[in-house]
Amino acid sequence: MYSIEDLSKAQEELDYWNNRFANDSSNNPNKHRSQIKSARAEVRLITDYLKSNGTIALTEKEVLEKTLDNEFPNAKSNEIVEFNGVKYKRKFFPLEKSNSRKTVTEWGKKWEQLK
Repeated sequence: MYSIEDLSKAQEELDYWNNRFANDSSNNPNKHRSQIKSARAEVRLITDYLKSNGTIALTEKEVLEKTLDNEFPNAKSNEIVEFNGVKYKRKFFPLEKSNSRKTVTEWGKKWEQLK
């Protein structure tokens, strides 16, 4: 479905809109925000797809997080689990917020290793 070339094009599009926003001299703080938001989502979607099918190699941390997600699929926020003698805490964080910055439109998740 997607290829490395698609990811490259999507990244170029994101860079283009980021530059347009950075170089904009108008007094509109929301100008180009929707295009940037769409471009970020596209880059994330393509990257996730390429990592899931093995085109892009996962880092050690991503492999661990994928394993933890499979072992504990229903882990809630701040839930602590033990895997191979090590404790991990599930964390959720906002990836995208609305223009008003009051509402989260997309959440991200990660695992933190506890000391």
